[in-house]
Amino acid sequence: MDGQQTGDLRQIRIDKLNDLIKAGRDPYKISKYEVTSYSKDIKDNYEEMEGKFVSIAGRIMSKRGQGKVGFYDIQDHLGRIQMFAKLDTLGEEEYNWLKTYDIGDIIGVKGVVFKTKTGEISVKAEEVKLLSKSLQTLPEKFHGLKDIDIRYRQRYVDLIVNPEIKEVFLMRNKIIRGIREYLDGEGYLEVETPILSPIAGGANARPFITHHNTLDIDMYMRIANELFLKRLVVGGLGNGVYEMGKMFRNEGMDANHNPEYTAMEVYKPYADFNDMMTLTENIVAYVAKKARGTTKIEYQGRIIDFTPPWKRVKMQDMVKEYAGVDFDLVKTDEEAIAIAKERGIEITPLMTRGHVISEMFEKYCEEHLVQPTFVTHHPVEISPLAKRNVEDPRLTDRFEAFANTWEIANAFSELNDPIDQRERFEAQVRQKEAGDEEAHMMDTDFINAIEVGLPPTGGLGIGVDRVIMLITNQPTIRDIILFPTMKPLD
Repeated sequence: MDGQQTGDLRQIRIDKLNDLIKAGRDPYKISKYEVTSYSKDIKDNYEEMEGKFVSIAGRIMSKRGQGKVGFYDIQDHLGRIQMFAKLDTLGEEEYNWLKTYDIGDIIGVKGVVFKTKTGEISVKAEEVKLLSKSLQTLPEKFHGLKDIDIRYRQRYVDLIVNPEIKEVFLMRNKIIRGIREYLDGEGYLEVETPILSPIAGGANARPFITHHNTLDIDMYMRIANELFLKRLVVGGLGNGVYEMGKMFRNEGMDANHNPEYTAMEVYKPYADFNDMMTLTENIVAYVAKKARGTTKIEYQGRIIDFTPPWKRVKMQDMVKEYAGVDFDLVKTDEEAIAIAKERGIEITPLMTRGHVISEMFEKYCEEHLVQPTFVTHHPVEISPLAKRNVEDPRLTDRFEAFANTWEIANAFSELNDPIDQRERFEAQVRQKEAGDEEAHMMDTDFINAIEVGLPPTGGLGIGVDRVIMLITNQPTIRDIILFPTMKPLD
């Protein structure tokens, strides 16, 4: 439908609205409508509801009939039900007004529940009231809204004409509530930490920058809430704290990345990264079962089994298996960089053996991580907040959890040595000065906090949106975010 036709149809609807207003029937003057019943409840409990007087409300999705009888499909938040309208029951004036109502208009209906001759559960209207006039034309009823870009931009229309999409977001709600239920049940305390901060910390990522006028300082939208949560562990607030909310990263957009996304981070004193592995697999299995009734999830044609325990493998062992390089035999940065050059890996300033291991893991190993797997013992250079491994100080007690080749969680035994932490922050600052926009900033107050004393602590971050994508079987992150980030139309 071209713009001219759309404009003409909108004008027709505006003219109808003006006719209603002139007749003293302005729908926008109605502030409230009492609803006693909903479509699904009426249909599911027809034996009890038959013959009962009900009051329903919803959007007209189709209308048919002629002369003295009309049939209207009314959609509420639970589904659709048919309204049967008859001139003799409504009276000529009301029936004629009803015939002028358009698909998309929102109406209230009072009447009796019954079945038509064809067996359709319906409401026989005794009163119909227009509650809101739709000035826009909904997509054609037999084809729905198929344009993906418009679906994301106009989610309100998508939810109306593709009601099955509601199930995805209802399932999202179940998953998010399930995460909270599990953690609350384990005794963790939910807290709130700042979204705006003078320092973007807790992860290696490019932040969004804004400016606070009163303080006259630049501030960053959080890329993680880790450093604030660990401050609370220092302060002894509860036997473990967590927060679930939006994070913001000024980076690329693709099927797995949106500039703002939902993550959950949790920190438990006197625990380590092994405890966080158990927590991760238990949380994901719990919410999968809550949302889908099973821990074996079909995602885009493949079965992913979230049943604990998940596989555990060291990063260097995977690199050895899939890239054919044994980094136990590679002792120096120079040797590692030479191997990286041979394999076509981009060499960056201040690159070390640890960075090469990480790059080779991404290039050769991630594609094999389909079933849930914990990849452990990351190099210290890419883990500025993780505790060093006692047996090999070049590595850390850290893991990333993968499923369907995606990273879905990141965790470690938290670094609580303030001397080591300061040195690693200083190394990150040097990387930032060398051009790495994702390198970590110096946070002197955080160092001060762990100088006060951070107990041995296990920390975990879960990418909630990616978990939701897997459990709901949706191909892109935009399909599980109600209002994904979009470039404005010209």
